[in-house]
Amino acid sequence: MTLKICVAQLNFVVGDMQGNAQKIIDCAQKAYVDGVRLVITPELSICGYAAEDLFLRSSFVQACDDALKTVAQALSGLKGLHVVVGHPVGDDARTKSVAIQRRFNMASVLSDGKVVAQYAKRELPNYQVFDERRYFTPGEKPCVFEVAGVRVGLLICEDAWFEVPALDSKSAGAELLAVINASPFHVGKGDEREQAMRARVQKTELPLIYAHLVGGQDEVVFEGRSFALNSDGALVGRAKSFEVQPFMVSVDLSEPTPQLKADIAEEGSLEGDLWHALVLGVRDYIGKNGFPGALLGLSGGIDSALVLAIAVDALGADKVRAIMMPSPYTAEISWVDARDMAKRMQVRYEEVSIVPEFEAFLASLKTNFAGTALDATEENIQARIRGTMLMALSNKFGSIVLTTGNKSEMATGYCTLYGDMAGGFAVIKDVAKTLVFRLARWRNLHNPYGTCDQPIPERIITRPPSAELRPDQKDQDSLPPYEVLDEIVSRFMENDQSPDEIVAAGMPADAVAQVTRLIRLNEYKRRQSPVGIRVTHRSFGKDWRYPITNKFRA
Repeated sequence: MTLKICVAQLNFVVGDMQGNAQKIIDCAQKAYVDGVRLVITPELSICGYAAEDLFLRSSFVQACDDALKTVAQALSGLKGLHVVVGHPVGDDARTKSVAIQRRFNMASVLSDGKVVAQYAKRELPNYQVFDERRYFTPGEKPCVFEVAGVRVGLLICEDAWFEVPALDSKSAGAELLAVINASPFHVGKGDEREQAMRARVQKTELPLIYAHLVGGQDEVVFEGRSFALNSDGALVGRAKSFEVQPFMVSVDLSEPTPQLKADIAEEGSLEGDLWHALVLGVRDYIGKNGFPGALLGLSGGIDSALVLAIAVDALGADKVRAIMMPSPYTAEISWVDARDMAKRMQVRYEEVSIVPEFEAFLASLKTNFAGTALDATEENIQARIRGTMLMALSNKFGSIVLTTGNKSEMATGYCTLYGDMAGGFAVIKDVAKTLVFRLARWRNLHNPYGTCDQPIPERIITRPPSAELRPDQKDQDSLPPYEVLDEIVSRFMENDQSPDEIVAAGMPADAVAQVTRLIRLNEYKRRQSPVGIRVTHRSFGKDWRYPITNKFRA
């Protein structure tokens, strides 16, 4: 005897309860026709993850309740089908004379039009981008339900990273663990999940199915990659990454312990996974928020070239517009390379000189600046003119401005407030400069979306990076070599190493002092930067919370 299970690896939209419910219904109905009798949807699938302070609104939770009823009613005629659905639940508790509104991160099992079992998440994460203790009360009890003679123990995401909830499920009679999840992508996270779940399987000696969602939500991306492990910890199935997919798992019930079987999708490279994450993040941010397209400043440099290639892969060339805005210091090769890339990618391309505006600013400020030397002020004026140009086009035509600054620049403040930081979405905000070069070379060797072969001219990759805001300017005039800079940023910002530890690891003391000082000084800039896609385990976003006003020195 075999039980067929479908993991509904779907892309949900936060707050679109009816739309999300319909996706679950459509997937379950099709799976049922194919012989499936258990459908597992990801964590909080009814409302999307994460709804943040919407969880605090009673009307939001009520809308989730209504959507859950819609799913139950729509599937009520499918006899023998069980569907696990994630959703928030609220109730009123009364302590003495004080009313307290409690919320639970819940998984409900639907069958024959009814809720036949429920499980409340027990371990609530409160680190990195997670803030679940702000919204939810932890559950206390295991949940085991039966389908086709198999007793299935439910866990929700963080629960499975701890021993007790899984062992409690086994004690309650579970023969198979089903873990529903919303676990944001970062480099290496897929392997971390499989290793953690393997530890649960080895401890409980129960097979496990890991159901994960896919899609972009503000700064985070969920890559799917649902999987199945047998009771010995062996990987027996893995869904594709970064794709909506009904992931099918067969359970052989002829053995004393259920044996799982599924297809195993090929793993991607680090650069490949990063590329797909960035493309998905752009596509969903723009699509789910209703923007008609995107525009960006194309400088002839590596960062804007990379962002343009990502945007075209995400949206298609017809929805992307590139603007070259030369200043008095723009090199001829920057014009040539920008034109070349725009032609390769077949996007709408325009050149708008900022020389007249720059000269007008200098003329207006001539009296005020009298007796002072040229410095970063004049450089920043050029960047701010460009930012104003792009935002004007965005206001007029509705397309969102994609900023092109990378993580190395965001860390050190090598960016202009209200200039190149002006925009709506920071595509490579969490991508270090050294990784920018790696991604550019990877994309020139691969064309995963069939848009353009070798989109980035070789000279853009090989020429020394420059902001081109003064004569013969190079990034490395002001900053350590990017190999050194990015190593320091990774150790200090992402991994909380002290300056002394970084120096002991072999980094130059003067560079460590410079970079850590710049990170500290530029917090005020980062607070005003657009939201951007998180691809490391610590980005300059929700999981970086440092005070602007701060006298501490390590």
